[in-house]
Amino acid sequence: MKPKFLFAALAAAAMVLTLPAAAPVEPAAKPDSTTLLARPAVPPPAAPRARVSPHETISLKVDDNRVTVVYGRPYSKDPKTGAPRKIWGALVPAGKVWRTGADEATLFVTQRGIVLGGVPVPAGAYTLYTLPAADGSAKLLLNRSVGQWGADPYDEKQEFARVELRRADLSSPVDEFTMALEKSPDGGAVLKMAWENTQYSAAYAVSK
Repeated sequence: MKPKFLFAALAAAAMVLTLPAAAPVEPAAKPDSTTLLARPAVPPPAAPRARVSPHETISLKVDDNRVTVVYGRPYSKDPKTGAPRKIWGALVPAGKVWRTGADEATLFVTQRGIVLGGVPVPAGAYTLYTLPAADGSAKLLLNRSVGQWGADPYDEKQEFARVELRRADLSSPVDEFTMALEKSPDGGAVLKMAWENTQYSAAYAVSK
C-alpha cells in the first residue's frame, strides 16, 4: 500500500476508535397498577364528522373592510328521503339556538370593526348562530368560540352580542338555505339569509 493511502486508512480507523460508544438501551419498564391509576384519563380524539350539505364562502369589501362568511347550505328536502320539510318552527324550532346553516356553525370574519344591526362588533372571527322566536322574529347571536360543529351545546359564556334581525316574506320559496352580503345605497352593506318563504337581514357599516 502506498504511504499516502496507508496514512488515510490509519486516520479513518483512529476516528472510529475515538467515537464515544452508544449508551445501552434499557427496555421500558412495564407500568404497574399504581402507575396506571395515577395517570389522568385522556379521551380519544373525536372522529371527524362527514358533512351532509354543500358549503359556500361569500365575501364583500365595503369602505376598505372585507367581511367573509363560511356556511353550510342545507336543502328544504330531506337528504335521505327527498320529502319536503317544514323549516321555520319545525326543522329550525322556535326558541332553540340554530347553527345558521348545516354541519359546522357559520363562521363570520370582519377585518375591521363594524356596527352590525346597531351593535358595535370589533374586528375578528365569530360564529353566527340564530335564535328564532315563535312569532317569526329572530336574533343573530355572535359568539367568540369558533370551529364548533352544530350548536349543541351552545356556549353562552362565549356569546358576544345579540342582534335583532329584520324579517321579510319572500315572493317565491328558497329551496337551499342562502346567505348573501350586499352593498346598500347608503354606503354600507347588508347581511341576508333566506330559506323557505322567509328572509332575515341585518345592516352593517364600518365603525368610524
